[in-house]
Amino acid sequence: MFCERVGQGRHCIGFVLGVLAAGALSGCALPYYAQAVGGEVGIMRAERPIGRVLVDPATPSAVKARLRYVLQVRQFARTRLDLALHGNYRDYADLHRPYVVWNVFAAPPLSLTLKRWCFPVAGCVAYRGYFSKTAAQRYARALARKGYDVFVGGVPTFATLGYLHDPVLSTFLGYPRTAIAHIIFHELAHDLIYVPNATTFDESFADTVAAVGVRRFLDSEGTPAERALYRRRRARHKAVLALMNACRARLERIYTNPSLGPAQKLEAKRATYRALHAGFLALVRRWHGRHGYRAFFHKRFNNALLGAYMSYESLVPAFRRLLALEGGELPAFFTAVRWYGRLPAPWRDRELKSRKGLVERLRPALQQAQARTGLPATHRLVGPQRPRLPRVVEDRPHDQT
Repeated sequence: MFCERVGQGRHCIGFVLGVLAAGALSGCALPYYAQAVGGEVGIMRAERPIGRVLVDPATPSAVKARLRYVLQVRQFARTRLDLALHGNYRDYADLHRPYVVWNVFAAPPLSLTLKRWCFPVAGCVAYRGYFSKTAAQRYARALARKGYDVFVGGVPTFATLGYLHDPVLSTFLGYPRTAIAHIIFHELAHDLIYVPNATTFDESFADTVAAVGVRRFLDSEGTPAERALYRRRRARHKAVLALMNACRARLERIYTNPSLGPAQKLEAKRATYRALHAGFLALVRRWHGRHGYRAFFHKRFNNALLGAYMSYESLVPAFRRLLALEGGELPAFFTAVRWYGRLPAPWRDRELKSRKGLVERLRPALQQAQARTGLPATHRLVGPQRPRLPRVVEDRPHDQT
């Protein structure tokens, strides 16, 4: 869940500094890139090797316990999930704030299509990131004055796709242990396979690997209480996702209905979001008020929030079917995903969603292509970099039930 910031990937720092020095950016862009560079430098300055943090008498015992847990999860990812570590999660950075970055999302009032921003090196993405919550909110208000639906979402972690070694951040170290494992497996999956310009493909793949990884980790290393907690959390996530999927489908029908005028569509939109909120309150009552979505659902629902939350989920069922087709074997699954990742985008997503067994039909030809091109087993499909859409995070999930 979690992800890389627009215009702020740590591999971009040198480039941004060079552009700033050359004065190639417009005056209005300079402050944005300056805060990006400052934020990244702050993270690097805060990094310390986990080994040193563990022997430091000043380190709180709770932090030491969580860091030891991270090392355990990291080892499991390498030995049991066939995920390459690439030096990630060996360092720790205490940022003294709840999120590493805040991202601004925007969408037109009658569309779920997110606004996109383009940046040097990073390319075009559907969000704009700030290391300051105040700055993010200021920019969001400016977009709202232009008529956009806006949402500001905090992001607890990031990934650099193997360009640098990603640290453990204090912004997610306080999460429940299963959530920490999910984050680490998710980001390591991105580091293994990443298809440029394919946000939904990349995020759905990583979430599938993370969910499978946590279940297997808990079966091997977890306690009965941790396994029960994870089942409850996944059931809640599934219930919330079903509500939001239904809301999205209804809104898409409303926005594309030629028989409705703009005013009618806006009124139907408001009614749909009221129904979504009522549905969530019904879930909360069923959960006796315990859930990990407090801050998220205290926000006002709109197209930007819904678009940001739902944009990476649609291929998860397809990846689960693909994993089942490979008998649950992750190495074979990774190979199949790489094959899909090399297909043209429209065909890739369509065939991945189908139930016709594309991998089985193409396996002989793809094996020949793999042998001819010498594609190694750990090849990452990384081209010109384009940061992934951040997962919209829920409230810090302190509840353990």
